Amino acid sequence: MIRTRALRYAYAGGPDLSFPDVSVPQGGTLLLRGNSGTGKSTWLSLAAGLLTPAAGEMVVAGQPLGDLAGAARDRWRSRHLGFLPQRLHLSQALTVAGNLGLAFYAAGLPEDGAAVQRALEALGVAELAHRRPSQLSGGQAQRVALARSVLMSPRVILADEPTASLDDVAAASAVKLLREAAARCEATLVVATHDRRVQDALPGASVYLLAAPVAAREAVA
Repeated sequence: MIRTRALRYAYAGGPDLSFPDVSVPQGGTLLLRGNSGTGKSTWLSLAAGLLTPAAGEMVVAGQPLGDLAGAARDRWRSRHLGFLPQRLHLSQALTVAGNLGLAFYAAGLPEDGAAVQRALEALGVAELAHRRPSQLSGGQAQRVALARSVLMSPRVILADEPTASLDDVAAASAVKLLREAAARCEATLVVATHDRRVQDALPGASVYLLAAPVAAREAVA
């Protein structure tokens, strides 16, 4: 579940961003819509505990993020949150399996090779385990990144513009993968997007339209 109240964030040298209150039950789906520069990625970073709000409250998976700091917040994020960023951040120095193994390191847990294999199988990319990211197609890389994001059976999955630059067929596949991955984990799914196709593919989702002052658009991710 996710609940926010009077959430606000201020970039240095820029105007404040104020966000609408949100209440999404566990297992629900939330769409953050708006053009580039309206604060969608900022909201996701706040939900992931990567940024600290200037004001307001954010509760994610039952955890008030204001009660966590430093290493405790990092551990919480690693164990309870799956994050699919726009840039997939797969290490070229590691194999696909090695990239997933990093999730255990971040959570302070011993690596579980069987869990890595199961996650790759669930996303249909088990045969790619020993490849390097440079040997993957764009669609394969996205599946690997999604497998990494659900490896720890997170309670919340955050996806930032997952259909950006995808054609209609690939976009539909990406949304289907997200929906199925969230269902397997019984996770709350949050998708930040400016793509109307995503909303059409998730008809039951709650939709929040974000808007930012014109002056803020150059400063907000």
